[in-house]
Amino acid sequence: MTKRTAWAKQQERSNALLLRLMTWLSLRLGRRAGRAVLHLVAAYFVLFSPRARAASRDYLRRVLGRPARWRDVYRHVFTFAATIHDRIYLMNARFDLFDIRPHGHTLVDATLAKGRGVFLMGAHLGSFEVVRALGRTRPDLRVVVTMYEENAQKINAALGAVNPAAKPEVIGLGQVDSMLRVHERLDQNCMVGMLADRTLLADDAATVRRMAFLGEPAAFPLGPLYMAAMLKRPVLFMTGLYRGGNRYDVHFETLADFTDVPREARQRTIDAALVRYVALVDRYCRAAPYNWFNYFDFWQGGRKAAGVGAPAPVRVPAPAPARRREARAHAELPVHEVTDA
Repeated sequence: MTKRTAWAKQQERSNALLLRLMTWLSLRLGRRAGRAVLHLVAAYFVLFSPRARAASRDYLRRVLGRPARWRDVYRHVFTFAATIHDRIYLMNARFDLFDIRPHGHTLVDATLAKGRGVFLMGAHLGSFEVVRALGRTRPDLRVVVTMYEENAQKINAALGAVNPAAKPEVIGLGQVDSMLRVHERLDQNCMVGMLADRTLLADDAATVRRMAFLGEPAAFPLGPLYMAAMLKRPVLFMTGLYRGGNRYDVHFETLADFTDVPREARQRTIDAALVRYVALVDRYCRAAPYNWFNYFDFWQGGRKAAGVGAPAPVRVPAPAPARRREARAHAELPVHEVTDA
């Protein structure tokens, strides 16, 4: 019998009424006034969400190479709140409020020119909405989002409260027709986005691979890459990093292309793609450390998910200076144990 991971079991704190109120206030009073409210929201979560606070400290210790201070945790939570708040303006087509700088966007054009669509594989790193906003500025680009059905229902309700007319098309995974719907959208030359840094089944070693991430093994799901391989499609890495103020840097990088990969080489190609994916997430976390929004015990979950007899991890070593800093941090900061919600 399987069990859900900590992130999937956490309680939903937001509700549609609150989102509608925040949307109404933000659109009428402006972004600066809305940001003032966010400081109170961030302070509340830092003070009264001990599990999220402990998970933030643990992650920040790894990525910063030193013990995380209160102001680090606050900045981490506020960055998350800011990206959520910016969805209000992005979904209401207020692109004039933003300085969005795309990097590697020619990869998207070149890949879509082949007419087979593309998987956009990201992480809970920065804002996916700002990536989708780029697609909304061009009528020839269409972005479809995939996620597990329960999460799809939650995000549809939340985004519907912000702007029902701008809701993305969401394909719920785990359904009988999920693969068929993804296949159809790819054949229509759509971009199919997914976030591939959370496992769903915490005790199923066959569905995850332990990879070194920020210096210690954690579990990453193989499902997204298996889907791309089965459908023989190209995959691009994506992330929309929040850089403060109104600036976002959107990055696209080549991850894999399964179009012409023979069956006997499929597993090797998947393994190589996962190595590159984890390395890219690691690199962008270090480049923008407050943009990582997995507020649960990511590394303990990785140890549980791998289990006894799991495949040996393909190591992605951190740079030597980072490993030395991390060793000092381990010695200076006690480990936080985060139980499932």
